[in-house]
Amino acid sequence: MVAERINMDQLSIILKRFSMNTEVFFTGNLCGISHFDKQLNQGHLHLLQSGELTLIDEQGKSLRFNKPTVLFIPSPHTHRIVGDPDNPPKLVCANVIYNEATSNPIAEALPTLLHFNLDDCPKIKQTSLGLFEEAFENRCGRLPMINALTDIFIIYILRHVLSNNIMDHGLLAGLSHPHLSKVLLAIQEAPERQWGLDDMAEMALMSRSKFSELFKRIVGQSPGDYVIDWRIIVAKTLLKQNKSVALVANAVGYEDGSALARVFRKKQGMSPKQWLEKNK
Repeated sequence: MVAERINMDQLSIILKRFSMNTEVFFTGNLCGISHFDKQLNQGHLHLLQSGELTLIDEQGKSLRFNKPTVLFIPSPHTHRIVGDPDNPPKLVCANVIYNEATSNPIAEALPTLLHFNLDDCPKIKQTSLGLFEEAFENRCGRLPMINALTDIFIIYILRHVLSNNIMDHGLLAGLSHPHLSKVLLAIQEAPERQWGLDDMAEMALMSRSKFSELFKRIVGQSPGDYVIDWRIIVAKTLLKQNKSVALVANAVGYEDGSALARVFRKKQGMSPKQWLEKNK
């Protein structure tokens, strides 16, 4: 129970920084074939209540489902859903929109396709029952209700992913590691701190070499690169709040706006002001 509680706190921090929301665009029986194009910063969620369908990915690989199932495609991927004409699938389909101007580490940390049999996931199943009830009945306030329930549904999926270590590398994998998670959370909470390798290794209770190797293998980048990337992420959030470049620089650990601009340009290919103008 202690480990699960820690994971929930980690997830709260991640969702605070990397906002995401859902838009339900289809509810009902699917007849024939539906094609889903790759959209920037957008994934898809398909909830199968009953019937039978085949999901075909962009490599042509197909998977067949005939039980109540969650199909979550976190990152932008072209795919098709083919309904069985003799047993049409009853579905709720939603876009999962990541509100970032660049890539989203939640999506990048997950497999291309996650699918769960609802009978194997009691909490997810419980939420799905309320979602199906709202989706397939004509009640007042139906659309905002099913969008809100789908947002909650995504959090349950991410909880399930963290609790069951359903990832090989990336931010979520690091957050599920008992030692690396302490460092990642500390960096996220205090990006302005001057993070040295010695400090991070000591926090993880490891030697410099062991910590550096493990961090890169699990998270997918060096500790120093992660600190820089996190600072850029926080800087973007503050820039969108109309904070000055100088103020943002101090908030994320740089002595002045020029220092932030150099790092920002190296990572983003443009200055903070150019980025903000482009992403208003």
